[in-house]
Order: sequence, then C-alpha cells, then structure tokens
Amino acid sequence: MKFVRFIMKNAAMASAPKHIEHFSKFSPSPLSMKQFLDFGSINACEKTSFAFLRQELPVRLSNIMKEINLLPDKLLTTPSVKMVQGWYVQSLMELLEFLDKNPDDHKVLGEFVDTLVTIRNRHNDVVPTMAQGVIEYKEAFPQDVATNQNIQYFLDRFYMSRISIRMLINQHTLIFDGTTNPVHPNTIGSIDPHCKVGDVVQDAFRSAKMLCDQYYLCSPDVILQEMNRKFQNLGILEVCPTAHIDPLALYLLRCEKSFKNAMRATIETHESSKNLPPIKVMVSLGDEDLTIKVSDQGGGVAFRRIENLFSYMYSTAPAPPIGDQKRPPLAGFGYGLPISRLYAKYFQGDLQLYSMEGYGTDAVIYLKALSTDSIERLPVYNKTALKNYKMSQEADDWCVPSKEPLDLSSYKSAR
Repeated sequence: MKFVRFIMKNAAMASAPKHIEHFSKFSPSPLSMKQFLDFGSINACEKTSFAFLRQELPVRLSNIMKEINLLPDKLLTTPSVKMVQGWYVQSLMELLEFLDKNPDDHKVLGEFVDTLVTIRNRHNDVVPTMAQGVIEYKEAFPQDVATNQNIQYFLDRFYMSRISIRMLINQHTLIFDGTTNPVHPNTIGSIDPHCKVGDVVQDAFRSAKMLCDQYYLCSPDVILQEMNRKFQNLGILEVCPTAHIDPLALYLLRCEKSFKNAMRATIETHESSKNLPPIKVMVSLGDEDLTIKVSDQGGGVAFRRIENLFSYMYSTAPAPPIGDQKRPPLAGFGYGLPISRLYAKYFQGDLQLYSMEGYGTDAVIYLKALSTDSIERLPVYNKTALKNYKMSQEADDWCVPSKEPLDLSSYKSAR
C-alpha cells in the first residue's frame, strides 16, 4: 500500500509543470484590509472562503513558481533553493486535490483547514532556506551586477508572494478552526481592528531592548510622541495584523527591526560614553497616511551605501557561519531591512531611510491610514516580469567617477 501511494505521489509531482503553466496564466486577486475585515466579521462563510482559496492559492503559487525557473542555473542548483522548490510543488499539488471536492461536505472543509496548516508549517523556514541558497551561490560563484539585479528583483517578488499566501492561510485557519484566541479574543483572524500603534511600538521597543541588553549589557531609552491630526488627545488606532500570529508579523517586524538597527548603531557609536542618546519615535496619523519615524544618533550611513542596505546580496554586519548560535542577535545576513520594507509595501506603504553620516539615521515607515486604501500588492508573472529577468548590464549613459583620486601631475600644462 505504501508503494502504491509512493507511485501515485511521484506521478502527481510529475504533472506539476502542467498545472503551474495553467494557473500562472491567471492574475492574483488582491484584497483590501477592509475586505479582510468585512468578510471575517460580517460575511464569514467557510464554504465561500474555501471556494476562493482553492483557486486563489494555486494562482499565487504558480505565478511565483514560474519566476523561480528564471533564476540563474547556478543558483537554482544549490541544495537550499531546490529544497524550497520542492516545498512549493508539494504544497501546490496538495491544494489541487480540493478542486473537485464538495464544499457542502464538512469533512472536506476540515481537511482543507488541516492542509493549510500543514502548508504553513512546511513553509515556515522558506526565508532562511532561500537566504542560505543565496549564500551558497555567492560563495561558489563570482558575482556580476546584472545577475545580482535579477536575484534582487526575484527575491522581492518571491517574499512578497509568500507574505500574501501566509496572510490568506492565516485568515482562513484562524477564523474557521472553531477556537478563540484567549490572549486576543477580539481579533478577526490575524487582524486586530482595535490595535493601538503606540502599544505596538512599545512592544517592538521592549523586544529589541531585551535582545540588546542580553548582548551589549545596555540599551538606549526611547522617547515616543504621537500626533493625531483629527483627535489630538486620543491615542492612534490602526487596523493591523497582530504580532502573535507570525514571527515576521507586519507591524512588530517593521518597528522592531528599526529599533534593533538604531540600538546597535547607537551603542557602537557611543561605546565610550556614559550616557547613550535616546531613540526618538514619532507616530503621526493624517488623512491618508500613518507614518512612524524612528530617529537615532548612531553615526549614520554614507549616502552611496543607503540602497545597499535593502539588498539581499549585502549586509553591514559580518555574516556568521550558518548555524552559528553565538552570532549577535541584532545582526544577521542582511535580510531584515529588505523584508521589513516588503511588509510595509504589502498594503501599499513603504519603508525609507534618511541618513546623515557622522550623526544618525531616520527610518520612516509609511502605512495607509484607511482600510479601503490598504490593498495587497502582489507580483504577477507576465511579459513585463519576463523582460526584467532578461535585462543585461549595459554601458552607463553617465560618466562613472574613478574610485581613486585623479592624479593631476600626469597632465602637463598647455604652453
């Protein structure tokens, strides 16, 4: 019997390219935060959600799986990337088993929830595993600008797709698993409609402070100021996915990463000082935007290096060996900032850095103030995407300055 199941599983896997080709022809259907809220609180119907997800999840998976195959062959052949590919194929085939099943059958709905939980758990380590694949590639092969640009383009889209898939899975499993979270009884799936941004910022600060104290035995204080354009005396409320659902939860990650960077830079810049300058946080709610600014006096970053901070191929901290449990908890392999920016962009926001070398850095997180404007930003596989992977490095149409000072002594004055 086991042998029969093994043969059937291999046959199903062999048909995966055909299914990927089919579902990648459809564009994903982005949802707004308001739609997530309205469905979960008013129109929550498990059969409706089941019917949507059994079509939508294969579309999102297939769109990004088509792009995986456009990566450089040398990266595709790394053990870690091959492992991630295997996870995605297996998850897609498990979802396709529900295409013809009856949504009126409660047993089918229960099996679907169990399958989604299995898929979510299987993909828990996608980010570090893909990161290891990039490291394996960097260590084994020489780098070139064009290839690095293609990898950057892909990883932004790949991780954004992963964020969106986990959001859909979390909403369905948390709403329809039949239990209520005792810590967060008022959440709608993974969304807290009464979330206070100030509290989230304080939670992020405490989490970063704990790690900072463990490693450096000290940490700077925080000064928090909230500005609400409409209600000056009220704390700022914002609909947000709650932090207890996912280790990379949206708001906590974005704020906490900013705090970690700010604390590390502040301590290392002022290591000989008795008093560390505080980290200042400004939260402002306007008609369109909710903005969070984290300001430090950590010495800043040179202007030409700012964009490198959002590159998956670059890190300001030395990359420790894989599996090294003694590495500093405030530094990693350079994925914190680029993925934090993706979480901000997921609902049409952004994360920007403004730095003054020799003084400090402002990290500014932009979010949409209205749930109707907070709409998923999803990658689509099409001719435009394909064109981006075929871009090659051409001669720049601006003069490139020399990295070395110009030796004017070699030029003789005209007589």
